[in-house]
Amino acid sequence: DSYTIGQGVDSLDRWPNQLSAQLISNGIDVQKTDIIAQTGWRTSNLLNALGNNALDGYNLISLLIGVNNEFWGEPFDVFQSEFDSLLNIAIDLVGKDRLFIVSIPDYGVTPFGSNNSENIAENIDMYNNYIQERCSNEGLTYINITEISRQLGDSEGALASDNLHPSGSQYAQWVNQMLPVVLGLIND
Repeated sequence: DSYTIGQGVDSLDRWPNQLSAQLISNGIDVQKTDIIAQTGWRTSNLLNALGNNALDGYNLISLLIGVNNEFWGEPFDVFQSEFDSLLNIAIDLVGKDRLFIVSIPDYGVTPFGSNNSENIAENIDMYNNYIQERCSNEGLTYINITEISRQLGDSEGALASDNLHPSGSQYAQWVNQMLPVVLGLIND
């Protein structure tokens, strides 16, 4: 969704691209970094896109999805079912040891979500709790960046110019959280 594609930031500032750059600087041969996500995508959009794409040749996959399911008030059980399908697809592609799942950031701390921040936080927690539980049950790597989004809130430099999406510097903090975990996946 928009967090992965980096809505509002330059392409080099997107967290997947920052992570790739960090992996390269740590001696990892990164041949390509593809971002399938699009702004506004729900789990159903990603499932449809995966059905229309050849996804051969990948040896590491990340998954960060669900905020738009929450935002549009889709039934939670639809998210659960579709998220599980996405996990299964990713596991089939690269295995459990080369997949990491990133928590959903809390947009309730932004000016866009400030009028409903408590409800948004509760919903984001519900989604992330489900994601974390599924990861735990499946033995998958879960990386919690939600707390970073909450700590930074709308502080100076934390958000892109749209005052909703993270800035490149916030994404850099996410990558700092991710990097040792991802290096562990790659080097095991």
